Amino acid sequence: MKHISILPLYEATLASIDTTHQLFSRINDFMHYQGKPPVYQIEVVGLTKHTKLASGRYSIQTDRLIDELDKTDVIVLPLLCSEFKRAIHLNLPYTDWLIGQYRQGAEILCLCVGSFYLASTGLLDGRKCAVHWAAVNEFKQLFPAVNVVDNVLITDERGIYTCGGGFSYLNLLLYLFEKQLGRDIAILAAKMFEIDLDRKSQNAYAIFIGQKQHGDELVLKAQELIEEDPGANWTVDRLCQKLCIGRRSFERRFKARTTNTLVEYVQRVKVEFAKKQLEGGQKTINEIVYATGYIDLDAFRKVFRKVTDLSPVEYRKKYGGYR
Repeated sequence: MKHISILPLYEATLASIDTTHQLFSRINDFMHYQGKPPVYQIEVVGLTKHTKLASGRYSIQTDRLIDELDKTDVIVLPLLCSEFKRAIHLNLPYTDWLIGQYRQGAEILCLCVGSFYLASTGLLDGRKCAVHWAAVNEFKQLFPAVNVVDNVLITDERGIYTCGGGFSYLNLLLYLFEKQLGRDIAILAAKMFEIDLDRKSQNAYAIFIGQKQHGDELVLKAQELIEEDPGANWTVDRLCQKLCIGRRSFERRFKARTTNTLVEYVQRVKVEFAKKQLEGGQKTINEIVYATGYIDLDAFRKVFRKVTDLSPVEYRKKYGGYR
């Protein structure tokens, strides 16, 4: 039997703690129905007997204190819901215990932006971490030593699991069940809780938010030009002429500040513009593509799929509203 320690981190969401507890418990129920012994012992393990969550809105009772637990098998870090630097500071008392348990062989299951706290411990340095698309820029600024991947839903590296996206932790739990207990159990859990089992990427959900907290006024001006007129034919040469700057040096400068090349930034803005048009209104897909400044429909479709993992037609079906 594996021991599961769910940490009621300060500023965590009650939903992520309770849902995780429910899913692990339901796996034990599945085992019982099949005449098998339970596979998980699930406990909420905290610093105090009662922990306040969500800035005091809720209180949760712990099963055990961390000082009373010498060894665990899986540690769950729940989703955080406040200003991340504050949450990190409040949860520092967990850090030595967390690192010690990991070094003893415990696996760490980190739910969405619980990764901000996990990264603060140093355990993610040099490793991959899935981060919610809306938090990527802030995460990269705070933790440059972490290899951020914002296009996948789940990472699994040396006993540390992360996921990007608010409720993608449901998929992370299914991933763990499949890894530990087999595909059949994961499918059963997915059906019982009606979770899309094979969701692998954040791309179809992400809204492009260009990095603008860099303090470079010239780069910011270029970003504003691109975003104010997404249908324009923004080539690198045209942007550099507009800004009166040399191409080679500005391309390096732009990439360093935004993590995107100029071409990538233009493409992402055009795709975001097209997504909004596809979500509402009656324009045809061809009309929308032409409005982005593209003449070659196939070229736009390739760029659109690269960014979203969907074709424009598939995207409209997914987000175009009820018909």
